[in-house]
Amino acid sequence: MKVLILTGKFGMGHWSAARSLAEQLEAEGHTVTLLDFFDFALPELSSSLYRGFNFLVTRMGGLYNFCHRLTRNVRGEVPMVSLLRSRLGELVGTVRPNVILSTHPVCSCVVSRYKRDEDRAVKLITCITDVTSHSEWIHPGTDCYLVPSSAVGAALERKGVEARRILVSGIPVRAEFGRRARSQEGPRQLLIMGGGLGLMPRSDSFYEALDALEGVQTTILTGNNEKLYRRLAGKYRQIEAVPFTDRVPEYMGRAHLMLSKPGGITVFEAIAARLPMLAWEPFLEQERENARFLVQGGMARVAAREEEACLSAIRETIYDRGLLADMARAMDRLAATLSADAACAAARELEREVVCA
Repeated sequence: MKVLILTGKFGMGHWSAARSLAEQLEAEGHTVTLLDFFDFALPELSSSLYRGFNFLVTRMGGLYNFCHRLTRNVRGEVPMVSLLRSRLGELVGTVRPNVILSTHPVCSCVVSRYKRDEDRAVKLITCITDVTSHSEWIHPGTDCYLVPSSAVGAALERKGVEARRILVSGIPVRAEFGRRARSQEGPRQLLIMGGGLGLMPRSDSFYEALDALEGVQTTILTGNNEKLYRRLAGKYRQIEAVPFTDRVPEYMGRAHLMLSKPGGITVFEAIAARLPMLAWEPFLEQERENARFLVQGGMARVAAREEEACLSAIRETIYDRGLLADMARAMDRLAATLSADAACAAARELEREVVCA
């Protein structure tokens, strides 16, 4: 079966989920085409769109949150839908997919409009990439929703989505993030992510306090933040600074606790790795929803961004082996409720519907 996966790079979570889904589907023998739809449809504007979005969420987060709350229960089409729909028609004509899978709400909106106007036979799977039931994800042409939790599924039902169209899958992550046996001997291992996003405290006192934590080794992934890497590399005895790396599953696999921004993908990577989490105190609405999901499920705590409060949260958590074990068990319980091959199962079912139609 031919599967077309559409996504966008408004943050890397949508793209990461799309890649994971592509790997799952290809492993089952499907032919997969994965595209940044905005780059394809608007090649001269996509870079500006992404820069504008990044500016909005980093410099005008209050406005972003206001708009997000205002539209939480409002369905509608994006202003560019007509232009994007015409480009989708060209793409479908070339790829001729049986199923389109979307990991971005705008892509789902455009495919839904295309189905209404042009081709109802094409099947649409929407994969929701945050722990949210925001109405931006709900579109009438969607044949199946892959949702991160049963609570999100129930919320979609309350908004009129048929239960038979909902599969509780979690947010898809690469297989490398699977659970690994951690050493309980030796130092506690603390992993900090978000350096590349400018989340790290700026004062030396924070890193000096981290370095002074007794029996704790800290790994800080600095991403593309070369300034932070140069500032930390080799300076502290118990802190390892790591520039951009593709070994994140390995670092998660050996850590006992992770401090990170609660993006949807990161949250489910931690769950797959059974890695207890401290979530940087979130500001954006969808990250607040992700953090609430973790905390209510007993899988994480929230760490304030203020330096001393953050350090206190680290100290209170990293040494409490009972608490860490409880968090890991909560992640185990959640993972048992998720359908890891939901995308493949949905594709198979939709393929049968096409054959029987």
